[in-house]
Amino acid sequence: MPNSQQTFIMVKPDGVKRRLVGEVIKRIEVKGYELREMKLFTIDETLAKKHYAEHVERPFFGELVDFITSGPVVAMVVEGPDAVAGMRVLMGATNPLEATPGSIRGDLATLIGENIVHGSDSPQSAEREINLFFG
Repeated sequence: MPNSQQTFIMVKPDGVKRRLVGEVIKRIEVKGYELREMKLFTIDETLAKKHYAEHVERPFFGELVDFITSGPVVAMVVEGPDAVAGMRVLMGATNPLEATPGSIRGDLATLIGENIVHGSDSPQSAEREINLFFG
Protein backbone atom coordinates (compact mmCIF):
# COMPACT_ATOMS: atom_id res chain seq x y z
CA MET A 1 0.00 0.00 0.00
CA PRO A 2 1.67 3.29 -1.08
CA ASN A 3 2.39 5.77 1.73
CA SER A 4 0.66 3.47 4.21
CA GLN A 5 0.95 4.64 7.77
CA GLN A 6 -0.71 4.18 11.12
CA THR A 7 -2.37 6.82 13.25
CA PHE A 8 -4.02 6.94 16.65
CA ILE A 9 -7.74 7.75 16.82
CA MET A 10 -9.87 7.95 19.93
CA VAL A 11 -13.62 8.33 20.35
CA LYS A 12 -13.78 10.56 23.42
CA PRO A 13 -16.20 10.11 26.36
CA ASP A 14 -18.83 12.36 24.76
CA GLY A 15 -18.82 10.27 21.58
CA VAL A 16 -19.15 7.03 23.55
CA LYS A 17 -21.90 8.49 25.73
CA ARG A 18 -23.82 9.66 22.65
CA ARG A 19 -23.48 6.19 21.09
CA LEU A 20 -21.48 7.46 18.10
CA VAL A 21 -18.74 4.81 18.17
CA GLY A 22 -20.34 2.82 15.36
CA GLU A 23 -20.80 5.95 13.24
CA VAL A 24 -17.14 6.94 13.69
CA ILE A 25 -15.93 3.44 12.84
CA LYS A 26 -18.26 3.31 9.83
CA ARG A 27 -16.81 6.57 8.47
CA ILE A 28 -13.25 5.31 8.97
CA GLU A 29 -13.98 2.05 7.16
CA VAL A 30 -16.05 3.60 4.37
CA LYS A 31 -13.14 5.94 3.67
CA GLY A 32 -10.99 2.86 3.12
CA TYR A 33 -8.87 2.82 6.28
CA GLU A 34 -8.35 -0.35 8.31
CA LEU A 35 -8.67 -0.82 12.05
CA ARG A 36 -5.55 -2.59 13.34
CA GLU A 37 -6.24 -2.42 17.09
CA MET A 38 -9.13 -1.20 19.21
CA LYS A 39 -10.12 -1.17 22.86
CA LEU A 40 -12.84 0.30 25.06
CA PHE A 41 -11.73 1.46 28.50
CA THR A 42 -11.69 4.40 30.90
CA ILE A 43 -8.43 6.34 30.91
CA ASP A 44 -6.90 6.86 34.34
CA GLU A 45 -5.42 10.18 35.46
CA THR A 46 -1.81 9.03 34.96
CA LEU A 47 -2.36 8.05 31.33
CA ALA A 48 -4.41 11.21 30.69
CA LYS A 49 -1.58 13.41 31.97
CA LYS A 50 0.93 11.59 29.74
CA HIS A 51 -1.39 11.88 26.76
CA TYR A 52 -1.85 15.64 27.22
CA ALA A 53 1.70 16.34 28.47
CA GLU A 54 2.28 18.95 25.74
CA HIS A 55 -0.51 21.05 27.27
CA VAL A 56 0.64 20.84 30.90
CA GLU A 57 1.44 24.57 31.12
CA ARG A 58 -1.83 25.67 29.54
CA PRO A 59 -4.72 26.85 31.74
CA PHE A 60 -7.10 24.24 30.29
CA PHE A 61 -4.86 21.24 31.12
CA GLY A 62 -6.94 20.24 34.16
CA GLU A 63 -10.16 20.41 32.15
CA LEU A 64 -8.65 18.16 29.46
CA VAL A 65 -7.65 15.57 32.05
CA ASP A 66 -11.02 15.76 33.81
CA PHE A 67 -12.95 15.34 30.56
CA ILE A 68 -10.91 12.49 29.06
CA THR A 69 -11.15 10.51 32.34
CA SER A 70 -14.90 11.17 32.76
CA GLY A 71 -16.06 8.01 30.98
CA PRO A 72 -15.05 5.25 28.61
CA VAL A 73 -13.19 5.94 25.36
CA VAL A 74 -12.54 3.80 22.30
CA ALA A 75 -8.87 3.89 21.32
CA MET A 76 -7.90 2.71 17.84
CA VAL A 77 -4.93 2.22 15.57
CA VAL A 78 -6.04 3.12 12.06
CA GLU A 79 -3.95 2.28 9.00
CA GLY A 80 -4.00 3.35 5.39
CA PRO A 81 -2.52 5.70 2.81
CA ASP A 82 -1.45 8.96 4.49
CA ALA A 83 -3.62 7.98 7.47
CA VAL A 84 -2.53 10.87 9.72
CA ALA A 85 -3.49 13.62 7.27
CA GLY A 86 -6.46 11.70 5.90
CA MET A 87 -7.98 11.14 9.32
CA ARG A 88 -7.44 14.81 10.23
CA VAL A 89 -9.60 15.74 7.22
CA LEU A 90 -12.18 13.05 8.04
CA MET A 91 -12.43 14.31 11.64
CA GLY A 92 -12.73 17.98 10.67
CA ALA A 93 -11.46 21.08 12.44
CA THR A 94 -11.05 20.90 16.22
CA ASN A 95 -13.72 23.59 16.60
CA PRO A 96 -16.96 22.01 15.32
CA LEU A 97 -18.19 25.45 14.22
CA GLU A 98 -15.27 25.56 11.77
CA ALA A 99 -15.46 21.90 10.72
CA THR A 100 -16.68 21.24 7.21
CA PRO A 101 -20.02 19.49 6.70
CA GLY A 102 -19.38 15.82 5.99
CA SER A 103 -16.60 15.59 8.57
CA ILE A 104 -17.17 13.81 11.88
CA ARG A 105 -17.02 17.01 13.92
CA GLY A 106 -18.86 19.04 11.28
CA ASP A 107 -21.78 16.62 11.33
CA LEU A 108 -21.84 15.38 14.92
CA ALA A 109 -20.20 17.84 17.34
CA THR A 110 -21.29 21.24 18.63
CA LEU A 111 -18.75 22.13 21.34
CA ILE A 112 -14.97 22.52 21.01
CA GLY A 113 -14.49 20.84 24.40
CA GLU A 114 -16.67 17.88 23.43
CA ASN A 115 -15.79 17.25 19.82
CA ILE A 116 -16.28 13.47 19.61
CA VAL A 117 -12.82 12.34 18.43
CA HIS A 118 -9.10 12.81 18.89
CA GLY A 119 -6.56 12.03 16.21
CA SER A 120 -2.80 12.28 16.02
CA ASP A 121 -1.61 15.50 14.41
CA SER A 122 1.67 14.16 12.97
CA PRO A 123 3.42 10.85 12.30
CA GLN A 124 5.57 11.49 15.39
CA SER A 125 2.49 12.05 17.57
CA ALA A 126 0.89 8.94 16.10
CA GLU A 127 3.89 6.83 17.06
CA ARG A 128 3.97 8.31 20.59
CA GLU A 129 0.22 7.89 21.14
CA ILE A 130 0.07 4.35 19.73
CA ASN A 131 2.92 3.36 22.05
CA LEU A 132 1.24 5.11 24.98
CA PHE A 133 -2.12 3.38 24.51
CA PHE A 134 -1.12 0.05 22.91
CA GLY A 135 2.62 -0.33 23.65
